[in-house]
Amino acid sequence: MAELTVLDSKYSWTRLLITLGVAMVANVGMWAVIVIMPAVEAEFALTRAQASMPYTLTMVGFALGNFAIGRAVDRFGVTGSLIGAALGIAAGYALAMMATSVFMLGAAQLLIGLASAVGFGPMIADISHWFMRRRGIAVAIVASGNYLSGAIWPMVLAGLLADSGWRSVYTFLAVVTLVTVIPLALLLRRRIPEEAQNTAQAASDSNAKSVGLTPRNLALLLGLAGIGCCVAMSMPQVHIVSYCVDLGYGPAAGAEMLSLMLLGGVASRLVSGLIADQLGGVRTLLIGSALQCLALFFYLPSDGLASLYVVSLIFGLSQGGIVPSYALIVREYMPARAAGAWVGFVLMATIAGMAIGGWMSGWIYDVTGSYQMAFWNGIAFNLLNVGIMLWLLSRSRPRKPGLAAA
Repeated sequence: MAELTVLDSKYSWTRLLITLGVAMVANVGMWAVIVIMPAVEAEFALTRAQASMPYTLTMVGFALGNFAIGRAVDRFGVTGSLIGAALGIAAGYALAMMATSVFMLGAAQLLIGLASAVGFGPMIADISHWFMRRRGIAVAIVASGNYLSGAIWPMVLAGLLADSGWRSVYTFLAVVTLVTVIPLALLLRRRIPEEAQNTAQAASDSNAKSVGLTPRNLALLLGLAGIGCCVAMSMPQVHIVSYCVDLGYGPAAGAEMLSLMLLGGVASRLVSGLIADQLGGVRTLLIGSALQCLALFFYLPSDGLASLYVVSLIFGLSQGGIVPSYALIVREYMPARAAGAWVGFVLMATIAGMAIGGWMSGWIYDVTGSYQMAFWNGIAFNLLNVGIMLWLLSRSRPRKPGLAAA
């Protein structure tokens, strides 16, 4: 039992800060493609749905990478997986710079998304092993790296995009990825003690009996819920820049709204992490999903500049804790030794929802000439998520998170 003293320790918090740094750099590829979308649309003379395809392929790769790299981390550890992924991200940026068509760019973005996934699900699963009482806030902090990346980098890249074009943006990001992720990866070589793994397994087995579902069936249910919430989430996140361009406010205003949205998401994720340590993952996810649905309704009458800034902040504050809650549910109900794979699978489904929703909203825009029906589509998918969470809550009786082992 002495090995359990590593949980919630000084080392755990140090590892958390290193992991957060990795996440903030590794995740930037999924946000950079949103920032360059209007420039790509103009360069290649694309429709809005066609211009959305590189983002969709990024998210397809990101989804697959969460599962594949999560399994690799379970088997081989974090450090090697991170180094390989950093090389893959840089290679993807290099291929994107040579693109002469949207199809070549889409293929490069698929690779970027696949490798960038190392900074999300695999890192969330890894840090969850190192905490017991504060697992909720620890997972939330690491998950916030994704949103911090989206809040900070679009603002940093906007000037470079305006001055030098989107290919210069990708050159810069390739260099930054190599010189930051690889050195940080070398600081994460320590493995979780065996005793902590055994204790976590006992806790998840106890919780799983209360819900009456096998890990596979629970994962499928959570995956369906994840698709629902993230089709809804993708509408503002993916199309806010293009929406602002259509309204005549320009891409800079859209980038600012995206940053504001994601900064709100960071605050939401941190607060949700604290709530999850008290209420557990299912209740926390349900609260976030209901608030996200309400925020989507606020977008429907909003087309003024000031109102869009306000609603974007509200949206960010409402939905930031949703995706991390899936990881907490997995850790509460599924085998600890396969945490990377199961967290990766469920997060893969949420990211698939983002990919589907990003393309679907562009397609709805092309058909209808506006984003109003796209917002209604998001609301409908969000209600699917709420229904599944209510059903799961009615079936589950989990132990308090503070008593669960890591």
